[in-house]
Amino acid sequence: MLERYSDKELTAMLYDLESDYVERKESITGDTPKRAREAICAFANDLPNHNKAGVLFIGAADNGKPSGLKITDQLLLTLADIKTDGNILPLPVMTVEKRTLDGNEIAVVSVMPSDSTPVKYDGRIWIRTGPRRALANEQEERILIEKRQSKNVPFDLKPVYGSSINDLSRGFFEDEYLPMAVAKEVLEANKRSYEERLAACKMIVSVEDTTPTFIGLMAIGKKPRFHIGSAYIQFLRIDGLDPMAPIIDEQEIEGRIMEMYRLAEVKFKGYNKRAIDVFSGPTHVITPDYPETAFRQILCNAIMHRRYEENNAPIHFYWYNDRIEINSPGGPFGEITIENFGQPGLVAYRNRNLTEVMKNLDLGQRFGFGIKWARETMAENGNPPVEFRVSTGNVCCILKKKQTENGSV
Repeated sequence: MLERYSDKELTAMLYDLESDYVERKESITGDTPKRAREAICAFANDLPNHNKAGVLFIGAADNGKPSGLKITDQLLLTLADIKTDGNILPLPVMTVEKRTLDGNEIAVVSVMPSDSTPVKYDGRIWIRTGPRRALANEQEERILIEKRQSKNVPFDLKPVYGSSINDLSRGFFEDEYLPMAVAKEVLEANKRSYEERLAACKMIVSVEDTTPTFIGLMAIGKKPRFHIGSAYIQFLRIDGLDPMAPIIDEQEIEGRIMEMYRLAEVKFKGYNKRAIDVFSGPTHVITPDYPETAFRQILCNAIMHRRYEENNAPIHFYWYNDRIEINSPGGPFGEITIENFGQPGLVAYRNRNLTEVMKNLDLGQRFGFGIKWARETMAENGNPPVEFRVSTGNVCCILKKKQTENGSV
């Protein structure tokens, strides 16, 4: 749980120039947003192992004195946006608030140490020791990996016993995944071994224990489903309006996350008919039965947020004549409930490290906006609103087909 410092504690931290879990910025202009993200990444890594929240003060000079920056709602929203813009992975646990310290308004960003280190900003691992904020070297990176092992790691970082490092595709990891996950200059200067790179990307437990993790098999495994029974999508094309209608196409879509998505996308594009309107304007307009962006966002959400542990059920991708249903095992998580599901601004991740992997594979650009984008693109395309059926153990999303002018589908 994220601790909330008292005004007295924050004031002392504001003026303490020696603390290595405090940083100050006078404003949020110029390159400050970049530096702020580096600081948040470093606090999340918590290399000194303080096991307490690091604090970034916005609106204060290096000596702690107020800079005169006006703390507006827009400023606070800009800072809060750092959490979900996808540049710091896995997503940091942080709060943003306006506090009055020593009679002056200051924006305070509190960042909890991550249980999934190393945390990266833009493919780089930032750490802080004393007044120094810098990129982690090989030894510091190893310390962060060992820190992760000592914590109660989340499910998506747990080892998958019975699998071995030979079950991971070295070619896919080095040729496809690493260039997307790690900054170019870091790769070029990287003298780490194959095992060290796998451990830094959380694909194996550690250099000493090369057992693949859950996300290792899901991201770069040769045959993920062999070890993870739920790692597939059940596709059905049903020629009718209910499950009892004839099935004209079916496939168990499996493989690495990227392969599953691409194969499901092939099915979507193959069945997604397009209408051409040559009369409404000076140029012809092509509109599909379903917008691709909506399908992409909902399917990626289903892969990202589903419950994998103790559940061998697949994701269901059922295509009826009048709708698509995408069914994901595992109900709401964290602050998301059945009652508030789909409301704007609410973000919670059951599989935060799987989320990182999907962002690196370009299957999630910005977090917390998937449902919003799906709703917007469905409306723009002329489809009925997106519907959700949510229970404690399941989320079903329904995308309804675009209606024709006479109301038929």
